[in-house]
This record gives sequence, structure tokens and C-alpha cells, in this order.
Amino acid sequence: MRVFGISDLHLSASGEKPMDVFGPEWANHTDRLAENWANAVAPDELVLVCGDLSWAMTLDEARPDLDFMDSLPGVKYFIRGNHDFWFSGPGRVRDAIGPSLHLIRFDAAVYGGVGICGVRGWLWPGHPEFNPEPDEGHWRRAVLRLKMSLEALRALEWDVAVAMCHYPPLGLDHRTELCDMIRDAGVSHCTYGHVHGENAARAFEGELDGVTYRCVSADHVAFTPALLFEKAD
Repeated sequence: MRVFGISDLHLSASGEKPMDVFGPEWANHTDRLAENWANAVAPDELVLVCGDLSWAMTLDEARPDLDFMDSLPGVKYFIRGNHDFWFSGPGRVRDAIGPSLHLIRFDAAVYGGVGICGVRGWLWPGHPEFNPEPDEGHWRRAVLRLKMSLEALRALEWDVAVAMCHYPPLGLDHRTELCDMIRDAGVSHCTYGHVHGENAARAFEGELDGVTYRCVSADHVAFTPALLFEKAD
């Protein structure tokens, strides 16, 4: 079974938030995403979506975007991103999504022997954009929530595990305690998004302490789910 990752789809079925204002690479990105996704992913394969699914402001407004995601091939697990303002609580979201979509929120799951955990994360202390008020509180909550997800993962049986983050859990010259937590839990892959353009080009990708990191922001991976690894049956 192949495992893919992608993030920052920034869907807008209403058309109220066209993404091409952020650059020509975003022109018609939903159509290109659908075509590329269909060509890359088989129905029973796993796709990890690391947040920023929709620009909608309410769950009802997000339903067309969630239905679009449900229509794409593969079994999808996702986390919340910083722009997912439509998110209105795990219970309501789980009631609204289609059968191929699964939310990871302070918990963990297993699909095909792959353990799945994750957290939105936040800007870490020492990041150039970090502001102690209010970022310190957001960061400490991110650490606590990843701890909850990893504890849930430890209670499950899996062969290989992957952590989803929305915010990068590390930089080229900085690692956060999230990295140590992921490593200590036996997770071997971590995928994340949030950064775009030049920032994504400078993102850390590769192995650190036995964990392979991959940035999968949609524009960084040419609007195609990126192959993270293949799990032998």
C-alpha cells in the first residue's frame, strides 16, 4: 500500500477566494488537483491531508469542498490547519464528512497497518515570526495536543507510523520538542505544510533522528499527492 501526503488545498467551491491572487501557479488549481490526484492515487491507498482544506467560514459553507475531497480516490485522514475557520468541533465535522474522510483530532488511528497521528502545531519559540503574546499559549497547547495524539497512537497496533503537522515542526537550523516527541514515540515519518513559495523551498526535508520529514504544501508538490512511502503487505 502506498501512503501519500498533501496539504493546503485551500478549496473554495463558492469562488469567493480565488487562489490565483497568490500567483499564476494557483490558476485553476482545483481542476489540476482533481486530475493529478485521480492519476496518482488508487481507491484503497492512504492520503494524509495536513490542514487548510477550505477557505469556508462555516461548516455548511465547507460542505461542497468536503464533498469534493470525499469524491477523490483514496482513504483520506486529515488535520485542522490555521485557515480552517469552518471547523466547528470534532463531532460535528465527523457527522458532516463522507465515508472516505477521517479526522485526526487529539487522537490516532490505524489504516492498513499504518499508524496515524497529528497536530496542527504552531510557530515555535525562537521562530522569526514568534510573538510571545499570544503565540506562547498556542505553542504550549500544540505540545499538549501532540502528546495526546501520541498517547493514543501508543495504545494501537501498527507496523509503521506517520505524524501529520500543519505548521512545520522544525526548520533548517532549528528543531522543536515536537521532533523529539515524534522520534521517541517510534514514528518514522512526519509530513507537514503551511509554508509556500520560497519558504517551502527552504523547508527541511529528509531524515533527522530516524524520522523522515516531508513538506507537502500543494503548490510545493505541483498539486499532486506526494508519495511518502510504500508499506509492504
